[in-house]
Amino acid sequence: MTAAVKNNKSSDDNFHNFRKKILRWYDKHQRTLPWRATKEQKSNPYHVWLSEVMLQQTTVITVGPYFERFITKWPTIHDLAHAPQDDVMHEWAGLGYYARARNLHKCAQIVSNEYNGKFPDTQEELIKLPGIGDYSSNSIAAIAFNKPANVVDGNVERVMVRYYAVQGALPDNKKQLKELAGVIAWGEIKRSGDYAQALMDLGATICTPKNPKCSLCPLKSDCQAKEQGIAADLPKKKPKKAKPQKYGYVYWVSDAEDNILLERRGEKEMLGGMLGLPTSEWILGAKPEKHPNHVKHTKPLDLVIKHSFTHFDLHLNIITAQSRANIQGNKMVWLNRKKLSQAGLPTLFKKVVKLMK
Repeated sequence: MTAAVKNNKSSDDNFHNFRKKILRWYDKHQRTLPWRATKEQKSNPYHVWLSEVMLQQTTVITVGPYFERFITKWPTIHDLAHAPQDDVMHEWAGLGYYARARNLHKCAQIVSNEYNGKFPDTQEELIKLPGIGDYSSNSIAAIAFNKPANVVDGNVERVMVRYYAVQGALPDNKKQLKELAGVIAWGEIKRSGDYAQALMDLGATICTPKNPKCSLCPLKSDCQAKEQGIAADLPKKKPKKAKPQKYGYVYWVSDAEDNILLERRGEKEMLGGMLGLPTSEWILGAKPEKHPNHVKHTKPLDLVIKHSFTHFDLHLNIITAQSRANIQGNKMVWLNRKKLSQAGLPTLFKKVVKLMK
């Protein structure tokens, strides 16, 4: 549905006024974030890029400690590029969406080796790098290099929905919201990075999903949703579909010296490239009929791990088992039970370890 945009919001003067109000508010109320430059500092493209990759589908609160650990261990893009991938994956463990970590490492190597450690400063060049999509490339261009860009995340979508009182349901109207944001974003070129961060901060702290603080909003005098008294009812969302349910087995294989068998998952699997406990296939709607060839003498326990991924829920029965001979290699490793907490296991497998303790 087309937004009911008032005529007096269509002029360049009003778009300029929108930006002016946002920036004036931002100068007083901007969030302090570990990757964000202060007024006295210049943005560090390495920090901006690293934070943008980490923040994909992950909250600011969750990302903060990971970001701090990464820049402490790898202060520059060259340091990260030369780090073993296993180390990068280990530090990423628990952050989820592990393809991001593999692409992060690939991108660091390309920037280090092919760009002499300097990120390209345009959206058109940034988007060519691994793990950088439309949103990230615009965000990095604006925040790291102050280039005009249309940076639209969930916070910005919410501001646009309410400012224009857009009645359509998300995610169907994402394209429309991006166009509405773009009209204002491309209006001026000054302080592009600050403007992008100001809109995101406004959505995160004032124009919140529930109980928006309209009385504190710098845009309240022109916000159509506030004028109509429907700000708290927007944005509308389509009902969520029930997640598919997948089932399988996870194997607790130990030896006489209390070592536990771990398996490195394939690059194209869920949790790809990570060390984890061996599992069976994950089958939609039913348990697998067979166990993998590398385990024997299986004994089911009355323990089930449930873990939610973005697109499905997973149920794994815990099974104790023995290993077949000569299985150690690139994929299989033994680790003493006492060192499992240091292995950088994904959250799914940490749940199993916790239960088995």
